[in-house]
Amino acid sequence: MRLAADGSEPERKKAARAAGERPLPAFGGQTLAGSHLSISSLIGKRMLLFFFNPEVPEAEPIAQAVAEVAKQSGPNNFNVVGIGVGSNASVLRSFAQEVKLEFPIINDSNARITTLLRLQSRILVLGVDSEGYVTFVHPGFDTAGDDAVEHIAGRLRESLRIAAPPHAASGALIQHPVAPSFETTSLSGQPFDLASLRGRPVVLMFFLHTCPHCHHALEFMREQLPKLPEAARPQLVAISLQNRPTAVRSALEQAGLDFFEPLVDPDQKIAQLYGVRGGVPDISLIDAEGRIIHRSTGWRDDRDPALTRMYLARIAGEKPPMLLSKKGYAGNDVCAVCHEQATATWELTSHARAYDTLVTHGQERDPECISCHVVGFDRLGGWSFTRPEAGLENVGCENCHGRGGPHLSPDFLAEQGYAGVCGTCHDAKHSLGFEFGTFLPGISHAALASLSDAERAARFSGPAKPRQLLPTSADYVGSEACQSCHVAEFTTWATSGHARALTSLVKEEKTADADCLACHTTGFGLDGGFPVGGNTTKETDLARVGCESCHGPGGDHVPENATRLGSILSLGDKCDSCVILQICGSCHDEANDPGFEFKVQEHIDRQRHGTIEAGSGKPLGTATRISDEPSDRERIAEALEELGREG
Repeated sequence: MRLAADGSEPERKKAARAAGERPLPAFGGQTLAGSHLSISSLIGKRMLLFFFNPEVPEAEPIAQAVAEVAKQSGPNNFNVVGIGVGSNASVLRSFAQEVKLEFPIINDSNARITTLLRLQSRILVLGVDSEGYVTFVHPGFDTAGDDAVEHIAGRLRESLRIAAPPHAASGALIQHPVAPSFETTSLSGQPFDLASLRGRPVVLMFFLHTCPHCHHALEFMREQLPKLPEAARPQLVAISLQNRPTAVRSALEQAGLDFFEPLVDPDQKIAQLYGVRGGVPDISLIDAEGRIIHRSTGWRDDRDPALTRMYLARIAGEKPPMLLSKKGYAGNDVCAVCHEQATATWELTSHARAYDTLVTHGQERDPECISCHVVGFDRLGGWSFTRPEAGLENVGCENCHGRGGPHLSPDFLAEQGYAGVCGTCHDAKHSLGFEFGTFLPGISHAALASLSDAERAARFSGPAKPRQLLPTSADYVGSEACQSCHVAEFTTWATSGHARALTSLVKEEKTADADCLACHTTGFGLDGGFPVGGNTTKETDLARVGCESCHGPGGDHVPENATRLGSILSLGDKCDSCVILQICGSCHDEANDPGFEFKVQEHIDRQRHGTIEAGSGKPLGTATRISDEPSDRERIAEALEELGREG
């Protein structure tokens, strides 16, 4: 980030909150461990708040699911807090021990907090962002079935944007599950066997007769299915989630939707077989071979009709109509109808999780960040803070191929090509060391599709390996060589922990451990750097994390007649989250410094030392200083406390 003229860091602007967004009122209380916990003290990280009454039967499976998700809180940067409402603290404590809840639990047996928040549900899970605003609410869960705990945990992971491993990392690149077979009866008692329809495409819909969204989906099917050729026309198989024949028939007749014979599922076994636990309608589009090609939950009149029409044509063996938005962006799910293999390879890449990364780091409201992590940011029909379309999250097809791809933007790549398109986000400020030719095989649809199952699993199933970001051509010269020109920077660095990096190894008697020395010395094993097998008492200048550990070797920078600009890595104009974190992260990784990536800003702020404007060689007005103004976190915490006092 470029510093201001006085050396201070300019405040990053964040998008204004939408009218419907609400902050969580501040509250706190005594935990079961005996300490006081204020929710405001947790501002700066996301939160998962679990309100529960242990005397309610469904509390146990939900608590078990929350406990499972809590195990992933560290790597995904969120806190979990329980708020227990029961007879007394003893009841809460016994429940927490039995279910093994290892996160703080506030004792609210007097219901003071739940009364303050006006909560009616006996069990409630709230998601709160890093600024204290509510992001999702789960007022309850379906706890029936042997897989209830895993299902609830899955829904929580989805809400928290905890990425699951790409399904195509192992096994076939494209995997369409076979639709489970079942037998049942219709409302009128006629037997039905799904297997009898094998060889014919099927639209399987679970619906509620009282649900207006289900009515809209059924209206769509009534109008669109007859338009497909009769020989390949998908058969509508609609299952009522309520076993009330009279009420179902009456509702469908009044709505003009009595064009099909509904099936029943009195014991909910079919719904469980298909994992129907969320919203309705739940629609599975099944091809003639019995594979589920597309599945959706809920119905949006502004998006689902076009997408469903395309998939209906596909399972019927027809060419899908190209129903792209004429003014806006289509989104990946629309492209996926025809470009299935390309979508499967895209799902393997970090592009497919680009938005979730911002949420995890609490940067999803920073316009500078969001512009490269969504599709069509602030353009007509694209993602915007006032229209945060889920289908336009992440770096999608249209980021690289233009709005609507070559169908609507045939000239998108004509002038700059893919290298130029990538460079709009992968620039020097945000993507250090980006080389289009080197990166291309990691995102190329053709290259990824050509990998064998074993090669794909090896590349994508494990954690990503850090790449070398610092220059390697020059020799290391040590930090003392930097002191004569960079006095202020050297002074700041000399008082930091980096300058005493060997101290911890001395205490642990690991000064001869090569794995440790690689991160606690400068240029370990490289030309001019700390030598493998070197003596730490003799190589004192290099036996620490010196200037060159962050800025690269100075062999081409320090000679008297050397070209100063470009011969050393300047960081003052780089994005802290995108670039500097990558350099720090090579040593401050999950194994050695868990959680560092979510605290990188405060670490950098503690040791900022630039006195020269990056990329120009011009001095700044004054040395870098840390502002005495209250931080965003402090201001937000104060605002929440005030909101809590107002009740």
